[in-house]
Amino acid sequence: MQIADVTVNVNQSEIRSYINQQLDQAITESLFVWDIETMSKRTCMSKSFLENEFLRDPRMKLLERRKEKGKRFWFYEESKQVMKEIMDEW
Repeated sequence: MQIADVTVNVNQSEIRSYINQQLDQAITESLFVWDIETMSKRTCMSKSFLENEFLRDPRMKLLERRKEKGKRFWFYEESKQVMKEIMDEW
């Protein structure tokens, strides 16, 4: 004896969009600073392109933090905003 027959229709693009949105939000909330490796992965840009097009810009230089001859870091939210401004100027 069959009690119930349940059919669920799923909009995969809506689910994918929701998951990506949630992941972006979680990453944004968890990142305080990022290095060039993370920047390259998150932006899908090569390190050399980032160096030439973004990191030499005086606005990005102001955000750069590093100890003497140490690894470089940039504040995530601020540098992301500066990168958008630079891209708008292209």
